[in-house]
Amino acid sequence: MNIDQFMQGYKAAWERRDPQMFAALFAADGEYRNTPFAVQRGHAQLAEYWRRVQLQEDVHVDYEILAATPTGGIAHWRVTYEVASEELFQIWAKSTGTNLVARKPGDPLPRMVLDGVLQAELEGGLCKSCRIWWHSLPQPT
Repeated sequence: MNIDQFMQGYKAAWERRDPQMFAALFAADGEYRNTPFAVQRGHAQLAEYWRRVQLQEDVHVDYEILAATPTGGIAHWRVTYEVASEELFQIWAKSTGTNLVARKPGDPLPRMVLDGVLQAELEGGLCKSCRIWWHSLPQPT
C-alpha cells in the first residue's frame, strides 16, 4: 500500500462510517494519533474510536497527497458532515473549549467542516502509524 491507497481507504471508511474498514487499514499493532495526546493502538481500539463517525451523516472526504515516500507520506484532507446527534455535538463543543455555536433546544444540529493534515508510516501493505492534526468549525450557512 502507498499513501494514495491508504487515503482512498481512509476516505471510504469515513464516508461509509465503517469502523472495521478503518481498522483493517492498520497493522495488528498499528497506531492512530487523533491528537498529540491520544493514541489508539491495535484493531480493537481503532474500531472503537472510529465508531464516533457513525454519529455523522452525509459525510464527504477530499484529500490531496502532499508528499509520498516508499514507506509513507503526508496528505491534506477536508471532511464535511452533518452532525447526527446531540452526543456528537457535545463531543465537538467540549473539544473546542468554547461554545462557538449558540444553540437553543430544538435548533438544528450544524454541518461541520474538518480540515487537517495526516502523516502515515506504511509497512507490509498496512499502516504502522498515522498522525493527524486538524481543526473543525461549523460550515457557514
